[in-house]
Amino acid sequence: MADENKWKPEGTSGEEVDEEDELDETAYKSAKDAVLFAIDISPSMLTAPPQSDSKKVDQDSPASAALKCAYTLMQQRIISSPNDMMGILLYGTEKTKFREEEDSKAHMGLAYPHCYLLADLDIPAAEDVKALKTLIEDEEEFQKLLISSEQPASMSNVLFCANQIFTTKASNFSSRRLFIVTDNDDPHERNKALKASAAVRAKDLYDLGVIIELFPISKPGGDFDRAKFYDDIIYNESPTNPEAPAPIAGATKASSAGNGITLLNSLLSSINSRAVAKRALFSNIPLEIGPGFKISVKGYIIFKRQEPRRSCYVWINGDKAQIAKGVSAQIADDTARQVEKGEIRKAYKFGGEQVTFTPDEITSLRHFGDPGIRIVGFKPLSMLPMWANLRPSTFIYPSEDDYVGSTRVFAALHQKLLRDQKMGLTWFVARKNAAPVIAAVVPGAEKLSEEGDQLLPAGLWLIPLPFADDIRQNPETQLISAPDKLIDMMRVVVQQLQLPKAEYRPEKYPNPALQWHYRILQALALEEELPEKPDDKTIPKYRQIDKRTGSYVTEWGYELEAQYQLWAQANRSASTTTLAKRPASSAVKSEGESSKRVRLAAEAMSDAEMQRHVKAGTVSKVRLVRF
Repeated sequence: MADENKWKPEGTSGEEVDEEDELDETAYKSAKDAVLFAIDISPSMLTAPPQSDSKKVDQDSPASAALKCAYTLMQQRIISSPNDMMGILLYGTEKTKFREEEDSKAHMGLAYPHCYLLADLDIPAAEDVKALKTLIEDEEEFQKLLISSEQPASMSNVLFCANQIFTTKASNFSSRRLFIVTDNDDPHERNKALKASAAVRAKDLYDLGVIIELFPISKPGGDFDRAKFYDDIIYNESPTNPEAPAPIAGATKASSAGNGITLLNSLLSSINSRAVAKRALFSNIPLEIGPGFKISVKGYIIFKRQEPRRSCYVWINGDKAQIAKGVSAQIADDTARQVEKGEIRKAYKFGGEQVTFTPDEITSLRHFGDPGIRIVGFKPLSMLPMWANLRPSTFIYPSEDDYVGSTRVFAALHQKLLRDQKMGLTWFVARKNAAPVIAAVVPGAEKLSEEGDQLLPAGLWLIPLPFADDIRQNPETQLISAPDKLIDMMRVVVQQLQLPKAEYRPEKYPNPALQWHYRILQALALEEELPEKPDDKTIPKYRQIDKRTGSYVTEWGYELEAQYQLWAQANRSASTTTLAKRPASSAVKSEGESSKRVRLAAEAMSDAEMQRHVKAGTVSKVRLVRF
């Protein structure tokens, strides 16, 4: 096992780590990411679909759609992830361009023939986004630049060019990824030497820590076959994190006139699904299945609520806006001098006095053991109620770093829990000085889309369970059950409002507040006109709802009113008959109380009578019950 400091967050430098109730996600968000697009400019990629009057049919060629996807991703990154890098490399072009200073040394780009570096790998600036937007919108410039070469580009040169770009521009980035967009499943069909050379260059990239992601586009009338070439250069696992779950994307279908499939949307959806790098929330903590029986696992955040967050502070009072670096210091209240860290002692208020503790005492109070997951037992999965999911779950996956064979043991545990519908109860300490929680280890099966894309990987989910203090009893309420006829009529209404395939797709309904926030920032950064109103896709389609359910809802409303009148009449008659049939003692008592309430209600003072008493000054003579 490595030293215990490996569990400390970056930047603590051996200092004390404060306790927090929830997992610290700052390190999860702070990792830098570099993405380089490699877009194939072949004749088939430049061929637009047949013209059609339908608005649902694609009007863009695959190459144009890929550039628009890169433009959209660049817009998102410039706001949400300002420290991430992005670049665009075109290959198979007639023109050749690399970096200006290196082109002169390499005789105008002969080192990487038919490779055109449209945007060098760098942090996107507003000028870069504007230039890419101009290229996409200017048809003449687009046609002038994107001309296919007579000889196809060598994939070995493309991968070597990408290697050079990542090495020189993002050498210390924790996440580096190459996105290849193409419709050619066998670029070197008759040349085994070029295939072998490309495989060697791909291996060099993976040794460097670069992940290659393929975004295949199927040609009309044929499917994209990975086995011909790309299975030899595309690895399904991350090089820096071999155990990380890496979904395999299926081929994006190229649309033809009339089928309504939008290439841009499907390609953008595929790219967005992998636009965020997989980063471990905690790494290589032991999972103890039994006494002395441990394996190593990593934890990932798969689902997280997106919120606007400030990535940096900007000082705008100078000639040029600059990113400000914050520095905090402790100041004494009485003398206004800076207090050193050694002078500060922590205390708790108890019995009206401040009880101080030394740093060692504070550490011992918070220490519940080293970070780890210890299984204490197994229970049927049916015993886990839905309301027990109070906090976000963590996806755990095996790691071979500390214990060899962890993957095989983890897979056996996952298959056994999934087959027997069992869950594990665990004692979970996420990091040093963290508060322990009781968590359920729930098996999750692999989930695929209709196209065969992996939506969720297979693995185990760690669900923190609530303690007794976290649960409160629901208030007692007397519910009135609706009659069967009313329920049957409402069932028809619900069926008419059901989503397609009875499935809610969150990716179709972006958060309007978050998108509006980023849209305003984008307009300010790119010096565009401010939008007038947000694009809110959560607004109900009232006309469609009225067309589908208008008559059913009206009939249901009439039936509801009729059923309510019957219920009210039955309850009034039941109250009078029940009082007459009660036993003598209780009936007399209840009848007396009821008649007393009726009499008091009848004697209640009206507003007009109250005004007369106020004018006459006789309010003090009125009995209290009449108020």
